[in-house]
Amino acid sequence: MDLRHLRYFVAVAEERHFGRAAERLHMAQPPLSQQIRQLEAELGVELLHRTTRRVDLTEAGRAYLERARAILADVDEAAHHARRVAAGSVGHLAIGCVGSATYSLLPALSRRLTEELPGVDFSFRGEMLAPDQAEALRAGAIDVGLLRPPAADLSLTVRTLRRDRLVVAVPIDHPLARRKRLRAADLAGADLIVHSADRRSVMYDVVLGLLREAGVEPHIRHEVGETSTLVTLVAGGLGVAVVPEPVTALALDGVVYLPLAGADARVELAVAHRADRSEPHLVRTVGIIEAMF
Repeated sequence: MDLRHLRYFVAVAEERHFGRAAERLHMAQPPLSQQIRQLEAELGVELLHRTTRRVDLTEAGRAYLERARAILADVDEAAHHARRVAAGSVGHLAIGCVGSATYSLLPALSRRLTEELPGVDFSFRGEMLAPDQAEALRAGAIDVGLLRPPAADLSLTVRTLRRDRLVVAVPIDHPLARRKRLRAADLAGADLIVHSADRRSVMYDVVLGLLREAGVEPHIRHEVGETSTLVTLVAGGLGVAVVPEPVTALALDGVVYLPLAGADARVELAVAHRADRSEPHLVRTVGIIEAMF
């Protein structure tokens, strides 16, 4: 028995006529009759009661028709689902985001992804530092990361999306807030709020490297894990912070953002995934992310 037998039987059962069923199936009537006889012989039951004018279902035929329709529907749905998987239209993906991408990019990205891939179930994890994302990618806890390089790991594919300017978040009543632009040297002696060194933040290394290159010995007052906490502490007057420009989307009362002068005052944003991952829905998602830049 194969699926053809089921399709032939359903056609005859629904048409109640071998001639009409043969036309529906685009085949001759004698081979169709033969196939139905073979099906009945294999099952060992009579499915159809034949007369000169029409075909009726036996009790066994009615029961078999119900199951045959269900089987064919499942087969058709399986084929449809397989095609959607191959096209990258279904699946589940978890996406991690660094703090600045959480505020500036994630709202537009989530809308774009749900519009273009409505059959993919997306979940998002914001405020993830780059090292945490790299570990989560390797472990399979997330599938795609929006992070700050470097992510020196041959098991990951990392592609730069853009280079964000750096700005300085300053309490509104701080003396530096009266400036229009700041240089790294202007932060000498200022209390700094930075991302945590213990959590191997990329921004921690970027900021300290920038200051030391300008001859400034950093005066770190607070280390935090989340960008939102960092800006909140700035709003509370506890210090200043160097952050990527997209963080300005996190507008808090009591904070002003000033440009940081210097051609090197930038930090990259990249999209990353495991190098051994090539599922269609993941590839399409990464493509959508890259097309936004």
